[in-house]
Amino acid sequence: MSTIQQQDYRNEYHFSPKEKWMNDPNGMVFFNGEYHLFYQHHPHGTTWGPMHWGHAVSRDLISWEELPIALLPDENGTIFSGSAVVDWKNTTGFFEGEPGLVAIFTHHLEVKNQDAIQTQSLAYSKDSGRTWTKYEGNPVLKNESFVDFRDPKVFWHEQTKEWIMIIACGQTVCLYRSPNLKDWTLGSEFGAGIGSHDGVWECPDLFPLAVDGDSGQEKWVMLVSIGADPAFIEGSRTQYFTGDFDGTTFVPDEASHTVRWIDYGRDNYAGVSWSDVPEEDGRRLIIGWMSNWMYANQTPTNNYRGAMTIARELTLETRAGEVILIQRPARELEQARTPVLSLQDASIQQVSEQLNALQLVNYEIHAEWAQDQSFHFALRNGADHETVVGVDSIRSEVYVDRSRSGIGNFHELFLSRHTAELKEVNGNQSLRIFVDQSSVEVFANDGQAVITDLIYPDVDSKGIFAHAENTDMVFSSLHIYEISSPKAKG
Repeated sequence: MSTIQQQDYRNEYHFSPKEKWMNDPNGMVFFNGEYHLFYQHHPHGTTWGPMHWGHAVSRDLISWEELPIALLPDENGTIFSGSAVVDWKNTTGFFEGEPGLVAIFTHHLEVKNQDAIQTQSLAYSKDSGRTWTKYEGNPVLKNESFVDFRDPKVFWHEQTKEWIMIIACGQTVCLYRSPNLKDWTLGSEFGAGIGSHDGVWECPDLFPLAVDGDSGQEKWVMLVSIGADPAFIEGSRTQYFTGDFDGTTFVPDEASHTVRWIDYGRDNYAGVSWSDVPEEDGRRLIIGWMSNWMYANQTPTNNYRGAMTIARELTLETRAGEVILIQRPARELEQARTPVLSLQDASIQQVSEQLNALQLVNYEIHAEWAQDQSFHFALRNGADHETVVGVDSIRSEVYVDRSRSGIGNFHELFLSRHTAELKEVNGNQSLRIFVDQSSVEVFANDGQAVITDLIYPDVDSKGIFAHAENTDMVFSSLHIYEISSPKAKG
């Protein structure tokens, strides 16, 4: 990869558009062997502007083929966030014989001297998402009560044989139901007096997950993203609730009365899950926009702006007596690995000696060790820059310190340190750290705590170092893999 490309901070194994602006992932759906990723896209600039739906597809969640823009603005407005589903039973009447894709999205219409109008509309595709026709009856859903009325996530609810829509409504979400995606009835509203209200609610999702893999124990998970507010240093981020859903009403469980975040870094926002992943696969897969509205328009890239996180698998698991949302890197990433280093029962001195010889940019570190150890890795290390990822056993924290990570003068709060609580576990603890040209994603204790952060080091910052408080520390295992997309390998 050339120096010019490296200085542009384009990631090796994270999706970015070839050019111009990208934010929220939209319309993620699996169909005919392809994972579709639509996204908020401004094709005429590198900052947020009139929204279109960009489009990319992948068969492995790593290498992406960028396709022509799927949805363009029209007389009803620009194309804000939304979702896509496979209409297997032709409930819409758009298809004959074969199932097809339906996109459900927000039309955002600017009106002079009044609030913008946000309504929900449909488009459909009969050729695996390559071309789209907007429904002549658009919009299909309006609500005069909410200024912010957007980001519909739709799914089929088998128990009631209806489509369900969860949609952001300012500081709450509303749940609608429909037999055909065209005619919608309000079922309930959720959010008053619960959760974080530090910013506008956006990009919700709702789906069931088995607890500890037991299909007889199921909870529904609701994701709600929170827009940035200058009063809060975290900026935009995403919370989750767990509870029950009967097709009309979501009832939160007791644990949901404590605010819980899916990521404790600054750069994982608006994540929603893929629809129609085959039952035999059985995974709940998610991807997020890797940025933060505090500084998204100022990040130092050229000719493009915006990247997605790696794809992740979500589960509900009991940890230390609590049922919590667990995130693991999608298993497909293992296909993109090239082994670099593998150590067993290695002392910190041995690890340090081995790491000192490495110069890497896009890679994964997988480390396991006994409990009660404080140590850190200095990543993307160079003459002036390093990003520190470590564990503080006294505070029971995992952290990412990007205060010396590289360029950060585009926002006063960018160069900062972020922490997440590490829950007690039996046996070893672990870190999986994914490093790329301009990002670090940390999965601690098998997905119990996650931190995602952008970084902008100089081109020569490729070193890796390790340090432990206890010089007798031993890693039970440490593996390092270089990661490149299969397309780049071939």
